[in-house]
Formats: sequence, structure tokens, C-alpha cells
Amino acid sequence: MDRAKADPGRRRRMFAGAVSGLVAAAAGLALAELAAAAVRPESSPVTAVGAAVVDRTPAAVKEWAIREFGTADKLVLTLGIVAVLGVVAAGAGMLAVRHLPAGMAVAAGFGLLGAAAALGRPAASWRDALPSLVGGAAAAGVLYLLVTAVKRPRPAGTPPGGAWAMDRRGFGRLVAVTLAVSAAAGLVGRRLGAYGSAGATASRARFRLPRPAVPAPPVPAGAGLRVPGLSPFITPNQDFYRVDTALVVPRVDADTWRLRIHGEGVTQPLTLGLRELLARPLVEHDITLCCVSNEVGGPYAGNARWLGVRLADLLREAGVRPPSQGGPADQLVSRSVDGMTLGTPVETVMDGRDALLAVGMNGEPLPFAHGFPVRMVVPGLYGYVSACKWLSELRLTTFAAYDAYWVRRSWAAMGPVKTQSRIDTPRPSAILVPGPVAVAGVAWAQHRGITRVEVRVDGGPWHEARLGASDGADTWRQWVWPWQATAGRHTLEVRATDGTGTPQTGERTGTLPDGATGWHAVTVRVGPAV
Repeated sequence: MDRAKADPGRRRRMFAGAVSGLVAAAAGLALAELAAAAVRPESSPVTAVGAAVVDRTPAAVKEWAIREFGTADKLVLTLGIVAVLGVVAAGAGMLAVRHLPAGMAVAAGFGLLGAAAALGRPAASWRDALPSLVGGAAAAGVLYLLVTAVKRPRPAGTPPGGAWAMDRRGFGRLVAVTLAVSAAAGLVGRRLGAYGSAGATASRARFRLPRPAVPAPPVPAGAGLRVPGLSPFITPNQDFYRVDTALVVPRVDADTWRLRIHGEGVTQPLTLGLRELLARPLVEHDITLCCVSNEVGGPYAGNARWLGVRLADLLREAGVRPPSQGGPADQLVSRSVDGMTLGTPVETVMDGRDALLAVGMNGEPLPFAHGFPVRMVVPGLYGYVSACKWLSELRLTTFAAYDAYWVRRSWAAMGPVKTQSRIDTPRPSAILVPGPVAVAGVAWAQHRGITRVEVRVDGGPWHEARLGASDGADTWRQWVWPWQATAGRHTLEVRATDGTGTPQTGERTGTLPDGATGWHAVTVRVGPAV
């Protein structure tokens, strides 16, 4: 005999079990959030599992996610984790209706998974496991209460398919109360988390940028070309790209921040607070940063005015000599407060360029998302080997002895910026009218500079574009070329030449292992004149 016909209430019990699992998961996450407020935001189970997923995701998959989702990749990952948790939670609830201990074990198991992920993070302590363990125990307990109610024996004389466990209103009230308590716990956890970071927020609000000992000259009047659709020469802080692995932006209290400098060849180890760092002369410099994950023509590049201490001066103060002067260390490993490590050539940061420990960005303290209170900025290198945010440690070692985070994930140890150029306007697939069209964009080759940009149409001859004034070799340059557009479908291409006279290669390669190459192309349609 069909089981559904033999017991018509079975479907309702399974549905109630699925609801019980989802409610138990919500309760577990809420209490874990509350516990994380007492530990640190990074210990939240969703954040810890998400970080573990990021660490173990193949580089090619990460590149696909950045390409497809851009800066929303972390939100997509978080929603994916929550969705998977929801499916498993519903399944655990239905399993618990049949076999309560097994369902509870699944719920508790997710807590153990989160704890393992939290303990696997760099610089983790045993306390980081507590939120996940609390959440797992809470989920198992709530699941027990709800499923026990669902499985309560029917009153004597109740026919099959009659009242199960308790009436629907009673079950609904229990679910509603559980969700209300969970929501309150989650809200309190968020509020406490915000309160915990209030010190960092207040420290940034109090922070005033000192005057630079070496101010940057004004941006040349002709550096910014007035072309609609062209990226601004100086990228506003709120528009500056952000590519990193932090699912939760660290909020570091400037009053308690410390930087440690140590390692091979360091004769005078240093531990500095922000006040001690700012006692050194500050330098202001315009520098374009770009991400190695930037596809040809991609958006992950930005130009800003940075304020900071020259890294080379600080290293010399610690007794460091570059390899060319007999120093034993050729790699400077920077570590952020969340455990991220980047490896930078010592020779590069000490060769005379303005490699900075930056504290200011475009005239204001670094935003939290961009590394407050201190980050590294090294012109001429991709960010993955130089632009450590939320800096906490500088360790001198060798490339032979240590592989930093991205090197262990198939990226090259060295990351010099490759010459790139981009068409900002017209946009791909734009519909234009015949006549004069301003084709414009930006080009960059940090620490070498840009001396020439050329544009061609439909594979024809190259035409030299007009360059904006140079603001130094470490920034991008804007360019514009007047095109007499004719009706039809056309493909525009751009290439640049750097300050050494080397033209940008047209060979198309992907971002792995050391940055994309190729000419950016945009296809547009020019319609008949109206």
C-alpha cells in the first residue's frame, strides 16, 4: 500500500520538518552572530566558511567570479553559502522527523564545520571557534524542540491523517516565537558588533592627516581631458576599485594599531604605533594602482593622491640593505590584520621609487575598505604583490624560503605592471551618428610612464592620439583621438607605448599568472544621420 495513502499526514510532517530545519538554522546563525560580536566579526560561521571557500577555490574560478560578478563577488558567495545551508537545513529537518538524533547530528555538524573553518584562518585562536559551536548547538536544540512537537503522539481515537503533534496554530506560534527570538538575538549581535567597531570608527573620525614634508605638485592643468564618458584623472575614493578576499572589511582601531618590522637582515627590529609612524617625514605622491585580475579593458585600475611614509626609509632605519648592497633578504612579506600575506621584492621598494606606507588617500584618511589605518602602495607593481591593506607586519625573508598567499595559488612571485590602455568612450555596442566622435580613454605603465597612444579602426592604419599632460611616470595618462565616423559596424582598437619606447603587445593572454595582455577593442554601430 502507498505510504502517502496509508498516512496522509506524512506529507504535512515532512513539510513541518523542513520548516523546523530552516527555523533551527536561522536560530543557530542568529546566536552565532551574537557570539561573534563578543569574539570578532571574522569568526561568524558564514564569514569563516566563506573565507575557507575563497582560500580553496582554484585561481581560474576566482578569476571567473571577479569577471562575472565584479565587486559583488563576495555578496554572491555569501548568498550561495546561505542557500546551501538552507537546503541542508530543510533536509536535516525532514531527516529529524524520521530519526531525530540523525537530524540533530547534521545540524550540529554544520557548527563543527564552521568551527574548523574559523580555526583554519591565519592568526586564528580557539575563541574563533566559539560562535560556530554556539550556533551548531543552538540549531540542534531548536530542531529538537520543534521536531519533538511535530512527532508528539496523536490523541487516542484520532484517525490517520488527523491532528499531528499539535494543531497547526500551535506549531505556527512556536515557529513564530523562535523566529522572533532569533531575530532579536541577531539584531543584538549586529548592534554589539557595531559597538565593538565603534572605537575604530571614532579613531578614524579623530584622525587628522599631518602636512606632508614633501607635498605633491598640483596636478597639471592638462592632465584631465574634458571628454564626456572619460574616467576622471583622480579617482574618487568611493569609486576606487576594491578586489580582496575579505568578506568582512576589517575595522582597525588606529589607537591600538601596531606595525612590526623584523626578519632576515633586520639589525634594528621595530614595533611602531601610528603616532610613531607619523613622526617620520610624510611624502605625497600621485600613483595609479591596478589589479592583476584586470582583464584587458577592465575596470580594476584607479588613480589617487597618496600620503605616507617612504617604505625604503623605514627599512633602512631597521638596518635593511637591498640584495644589490649585500642584504640577505630579497622578499618583503607584508601581513594584514586578517592574515593575508603579499610578497614584494626588496630591491624594488628600495630602488628610489616612492613606495609608501600610506595613511591618506585623496586628502582624507584611508577609508576602511582601502586599508585604514595603514596600507602599502608601490608604484609599478600589481596589487597582489604590493598593496597590502590593514597592514600589521613586515617580515624580511627570501622568495626561496616563503611563498605568499597568491603565489601558493598559481600566481607569479613577481608582478611588474604591464603596459595597458583602455577605451572608455564610446562604450561597447554604442550606437553613434556619422560625423566627429571623440574616442578617449586611459593608458598606464607605472614607473615607466606613457609616451604614446594610438588608435585604429577595423584593423586599418594606426593614428596617434592626443595625450593629456603627464603627472609623472607613476600615473595613468588620458588620451583622445578625433574620429570621423562613417555608417556601418566598426571595431576600434587602442595600444600604448611606455617610457622605454616599448609598445604594448597585441598578443591576448589571460590574467593568470602575471596579468593580462592585448589590445582593448570596442565594437560600435554608426547609424545613418537623422
